[in-house]
Amino acid sequence: MDAEQAARDSADAIVSLPAGFMLDGATYERGGALGFDGIDFYTAGRGGVLGDVDGAAVAAAFFFFNPVTVTEAWDRTAAVMGRAEAAVAFAGCLATWAAAHLSDDVAWPRLAELSGRIIDAAAPAGAPLFDGWKALGEPDDPKAVALQRMNVLRELRGALHGAAVRAAGIAPLEAVLVRAPFMAGLFGWPEPYPDVEGRRDAWQEAERATNRAVAEAFATLDASERAEFVALSGVAHTSAT
Repeated sequence: MDAEQAARDSADAIVSLPAGFMLDGATYERGGALGFDGIDFYTAGRGGVLGDVDGAAVAAAFFFFNPVTVTEAWDRTAAVMGRAEAAVAFAGCLATWAAAHLSDDVAWPRLAELSGRIIDAAAPAGAPLFDGWKALGEPDDPKAVALQRMNVLRELRGALHGAAVRAAGIAPLEAVLVRAPFMAGLFGWPEPYPDVEGRRDAWQEAERATNRAVAEAFATLDASERAEFVALSGVAHTSAT
């Protein structure tokens, strides 16, 4: 399997598996117990790896979100806890979700190993959330380690996709409406929404460009290892409950 195919075939697992803990009600119950209001825990927890930066920097990293929504949420969370502490708390929810929802019938240590090698081979330029989550301390449980590394790869792919979308002249909201229109409200975009039917071809080219960019990191694995990573990540994704 070549690197670009591996990047393409693993995309769904990389994007969707870590989203499980991010969308889980228990994550936001934990956030509420810590003093966060609603989705503010997501903003502070995901963005906390950037440190004490201005809200505009977080909004830029959260490329597909409404920047006003991100900035307002970031500013609200400053009084709840420190940025690094929020990131650790959010990662703790990742580990809790992994223990509760990930099957025992997956080779998690091997998935973590292969993910780690891809991460180490990836260039951090233009991907601050990738770099920040890469530097975050890891848990002990193999399931949680694998999931956290998949989340690091998610941040890599997200940053490279944002760059490809920008290069294609597609607005962030347009990209959301093409890829996942049901998420537009959650991402802070108010209605009415524009018609994006004429943007689908451009978005598909941006997706292909994303796969080519991600493939640079996958090149560190040999062909059989890339196929193994695709298979393992797919099994991990489909086995999650």
